[in-house]
Amino acid sequence: MSARTDIAEPSNYVVRLMVFVRLSLAQLVRAPSHSRRAEAARHLARRTLWLAGVGAVAIVALMVVLDVPEIGLMPPRGTAALWPVRILTDFGKSTYLLWLLAAILLIAALIAPRLRGTPRSLLVSFGTRIQFVFFAVLVPVLAGEVIKFIVGRGRPFVGGEANAFNFTHFAGTEAYASFPSGHAIAATALAFAVSVVWPRLRVIMIVYAFLIIVSRLVLLAHHPSDVVAGALVGVVGAMIVRYWFAARHLAFTIHRKGASAGLAGPSATHLKRVAREAFAP
Repeated sequence: MSARTDIAEPSNYVVRLMVFVRLSLAQLVRAPSHSRRAEAARHLARRTLWLAGVGAVAIVALMVVLDVPEIGLMPPRGTAALWPVRILTDFGKSTYLLWLLAAILLIAALIAPRLRGTPRSLLVSFGTRIQFVFFAVLVPVLAGEVIKFIVGRGRPFVGGEANAFNFTHFAGTEAYASFPSGHAIAATALAFAVSVVWPRLRVIMIVYAFLIIVSRLVLLAHHPSDVVAGALVGVVGAMIVRYWFAARHLAFTIHRKGASAGLAGPSATHLKRVAREAFAP
């Protein structure tokens, strides 16, 4: 979201809204301007390669050692007593998460043109962070869908027996969309994004991602290696989006040696005040 509040604006609300949306989108695709963006790119590449290497070893090991035995440890598919787990797992569904984040962005965009000065700056700051969270989930989710289509791994018991190496590449069906887990991607990406923006929520978000991942195993929707791969894609994808924002001074900055860090954001008290002023007569 554009944070420019020092320029003359038209009096018509619809025009102000259109200008605000245009500026908000333009800032996301503008050329990177941070002086340390090259160091940040190298730092991101090193961390991505390290995570990919460790993750690849873990995924192969799980496929060989644990994926098939784990199926026998879980309750039978369709067990009636698992209804709370079925409700829980929906909280990691990427469609629901993205629509929720999109709704928050829409509300912020509709309110912001009505504000001036500090209240608007605070709301814009909050909106920029929600933009980051939205794209931090969207990008790895889309990448995961491409990987699912290419890999075409069968879900547990697809094919009539437990088989960790049941692949039909480019199948494009739900039955052969086990690797990586989409819920694990969305949950870990969301957990990472929220944690780097609002560090005080880190423990809550880690627990949330863990519960979503476990729910996919309990419901026999995925193998252990699927959820590990999903977590890897989610974290790496969110890291790439964070670099994109940091290189443009959006919600993040870049310290020496290329490490990204969040900029100071609006407090809960400020946001409550913004909401009161937005709807005040």
